[in-house]
Amino acid sequence: MKKFIVFCLTLVGLASCSINEDSPKYTSEALPVESVDIPDEFELGETYPITIYYFRPTTCHNFKEFYYYKENNERTVAPINYVFESNNCQPLEDELVEATFNFTVTSNGSYIFKFWQGEDTEGESQYLIIEVPVTG
Repeated sequence: MKKFIVFCLTLVGLASCSINEDSPKYTSEALPVESVDIPDEFELGETYPITIYYFRPTTCHNFKEFYYYKENNERTVAPINYVFESNNCQPLEDELVEATFNFTVTSNGSYIFKFWQGEDTEGESQYLIIEVPVTG
């Protein structure tokens, strides 16, 4: 959890650096996962698309990449968005967007995916946890 927060802060710090004054200014922001399309089981050696859905809060938010941390058979995932600085950003209501990554199964047992869903009122990260068994 602390590694995730440090990673996000590092992204924000790096993204806010600009070499060219005319280039668009932006930060990076992890957004909470709303839901996930993931297989019920995996087969060893196969590759599967995993699609996450999250709400895009403004017109200045655009998908950049996934935060993806692996430790043994556990994966922590969150969508990272560019947040462009602009005076004409419009708030969006209920704009559910999707982003997909490919996952290759390289070991037996089960994989545990922890999809970041934001923080609770005490600042603790919350996760949608899905365990997917590996067959064959």
